[in-house]
Amino acid sequence: TMPMALLRAWRERGMAEAGVRLIATGEATDDSYLDATGALAAGLVTSHHYSYAHDSAANRKFVQGFETAYGSRFRPGYFAVAAHDALAAIDAAFVRAGAGAGGERLIEAFKGLKIDSPRGPIEIDATTRDIVQTVYIRRTEQQRDGRWVNVEFDRFERVRDPNG
Repeated sequence: TMPMALLRAWRERGMAEAGVRLIATGEATDDSYLDATGALAAGLVTSHHYSYAHDSAANRKFVQGFETAYGSRFRPGYFAVAAHDALAAIDAAFVRAGAGAGGERLIEAFKGLKIDSPRGPIEIDATTRDIVQTVYIRRTEQQRDGRWVNVEFDRFERVRDPNG
């Protein structure tokens, strides 16, 4: 992957030893390929809206369901949680709009919709209809079982699209 190539080049060129800190977005250490990235990502600080290691009841349930369906060899990444959230939002909008709702009523039902996502609380902004979510600051660390995870150590809550 491109993130692995970047991390490999950064390590091979001794950037960390030279005191250059690499900070990236979460795509650099997505959980779906983090074990393959391994030590290349050790200590990397990233910002993102989802981590497999996010500590919440909703995420534990999501991870358990994912692993039941696909095995523990695979981990859900941000694409998996986005798909989950999209379907949860559609379901909640149908419930909110009521039986037999047409398209316009359904679209209106999305405005201000709030969901307890595996990534944390999310909502659809009533005016812009953009997602409002928490963005986490994480560090890539190896766990006792040998797996690599993105450990959250800070957060920015209710982040909105700055152009929205």
